[in-house]
Amino acid sequence: MKYFITGATGFIGGHVTRQLAAAGHTVLALARTPATAHDLAALGVQVFPGDITDKESLRVPMTGVDGVFHLAGQYKIGVRDVRGMERANIDGTRNVLEMMRELDVPKGVYTSTVGVFSNTHGQLVDETYHYTGPFTNHYERTKWRAYYEIAEPMIRDGLPLVTVLPGLVYGPGDHSLIHQFLAWYLRGWLWVVPKHSEYCMGHVEDTARGHLLAMDKGIPGESYIIAGQRATLLEMLQLGETVTGIRAPRVQVSPWVLKRLANVVGLAERVIPLPAIMRAETLRTVAGVTYLGDNARAIRELGLTLRPLEEGLVETARHDMQQMGITREVRTP
Repeated sequence: MKYFITGATGFIGGHVTRQLAAAGHTVLALARTPATAHDLAALGVQVFPGDITDKESLRVPMTGVDGVFHLAGQYKIGVRDVRGMERANIDGTRNVLEMMRELDVPKGVYTSTVGVFSNTHGQLVDETYHYTGPFTNHYERTKWRAYYEIAEPMIRDGLPLVTVLPGLVYGPGDHSLIHQFLAWYLRGWLWVVPKHSEYCMGHVEDTARGHLLAMDKGIPGESYIIAGQRATLLEMLQLGETVTGIRAPRVQVSPWVLKRLANVVGLAERVIPLPAIMRAETLRTVAGVTYLGDNARAIRELGLTLRPLEEGLVETARHDMQQMGITREVRTP
C-alpha cells in the first residue's frame, strides 16, 4: 500500500513512519526541511518538501495514495505566542483533510488527543464523551477546534476518516512537558509533585501501532481512544524509583496551591520573561488535572495491545539517563 504521512519527523509520527516502512509499505512523507528527515530517507521513505499550512504543497505527494496519516501539529504548553499552534493544529488540519477530499483518498487516520476532553475530573471517559470548555491550555483549545469544527463536519459529509485519540505518550526521544518532569526527577532536581494529576500513559511504539491498526481495521467515521495505562504523576515517579533507585518526591502540592500560584505567576509573567515550564498555563495544566480516556474500544475492535508502564519506563529511563550522562543501573521489574 502507498501511504502519505504528515508529522513524519515528529515523536509519534516518526514511529508511525518507521513501522509503515518496516511493514513493506510505500511511504511518502512531508517535511518542512527535508534535510531533517535523512534518517527516514535512508529507510526508503520518499520525503517531499512542504508544510501543512501550505495546502498546495500537499497535492503532489498525496495524489494517488491509498491512505493518509495526519499527525502533524504543534504541542506547546506555556508559550506566549500561540499563533503558530493555531495555524498548524487548526488551519493545517483543514488543509490536509480538504486535500484528501479533493483527491478522493480512500481512507485517512487523523491524530487528535484525549486533550479534547480537557480535565475529566477523575472520570475515565470513552469516545461518546463531549466537552465544550473552558480549556486548561491553548493546545487543548486548538485540538478541540480541529476535531469538532473541522474533522467531524467533514466526516458527516462523507470523508472516510478514522480519528485516534492518544493520551500521554512517553518513550525515548520525547520532549514533552511530562518528559521535563521525568528529566528533573532523574537528575534529582524534583522534590515536589502535583497531587492528583493523572494520565493514561502509552508508550510511543504502542501508540504508533495503534495508528496502523486504525488504518487497517478502523471504521471510517469512528474514533478510537488509544491511550495507555492509567497512573498519577506520583505513581509514575514511584515506578521510576523502583527501576532506577532514584528517590521519588515525597511532597505533594495540592491543586488549589498550584492554581493560586498560577494566578500570581500570571501577573508576573506580563513583565518578567519566564520559561514555559514555570508559566501560569503550565501550572494550571498540572494542578490536579486528569486526562483519562478509556481504551476498551480500541483493544476490542482494533486489537490494540499496550505494554505495562513499568516495562516502558525501564527503556525510557535507560535512554534518558544515557543522554544525560547519568551512570546508574536501571533494574527490570
